[in-house]
Amino acid sequence: MSDLAGRTALVTGGGTGLGADLARGLAAAGAEVWIAGRTEARLEEVAASAARIRPVVTDVTDEARVAALFDRVGAPEIVIANAGASESAPLARTGLEAWERMLAVNLTGVFLTFREAVRRLGKAPDWGRLIAVASTAGLKGYPYVTAYAAAKHGVVGLVRATALETARSGVTVNALCPGFLDTEMTGRSVANIADKTGMSADAARASLEAMSPQRRLIRPEEVTAAALWLCGPGSQGITGQAIAIAGGEA
Repeated sequence: MSDLAGRTALVTGGGTGLGADLARGLAAAGAEVWIAGRTEARLEEVAASAARIRPVVTDVTDEARVAALFDRVGAPEIVIANAGASESAPLARTGLEAWERMLAVNLTGVFLTFREAVRRLGKAPDWGRLIAVASTAGLKGYPYVTAYAAAKHGVVGLVRATALETARSGVTVNALCPGFLDTEMTGRSVANIADKTGMSADAARASLEAMSPQRRLIRPEEVTAAALWLCGPGSQGITGQAIAIAGGEA
């Protein structure tokens, strides 16, 4: 595990699931970690579970609140844009409001977070790591999640373009693209599948597991390990990449 003592990290969506695991992993590696999200109680719970984690309530879809977040945190060298949400419906039944919700939290939130991070790091930073948590949905299509997939594809494009802008500095920009994660969000997907299809919860979960050649859900700590690798020694040449953590799913 890399030694991140003296580094400051910011993790959006840090109150649950993968975000909480990322925060704990960064703190265990020595970083001072800020976690941001909408629900204060969940953030406080994560902050209480490990040293060097501090919570701050924000909304990553709000430009002024993202600026205020960085006013409080400062200029973190590690920024993980993890905040996200998913909804499912056939394209023909996807309303404009649902489309806009998915783009707002999953794409605009990353844009606002990364833009502010680049501004705070300045013109010639010696070192920085910007990491977006995208999805295999940013690399391929899935039925019934057109808005979510479009947003995650946008995140991958944003990462690749930003990486070219920062290529001559010490800042790398990458996307981690996990398959279905063993988290609360996937639990909600399982419940939704079961409700709409009449499957049992076990069968619905198995249908998601079957999408991976390894026939399993990805564990949050596997994504955290990849993030720590991107922050560790020897990672400076890894930038502009969309790294799948999906058990071989293509």
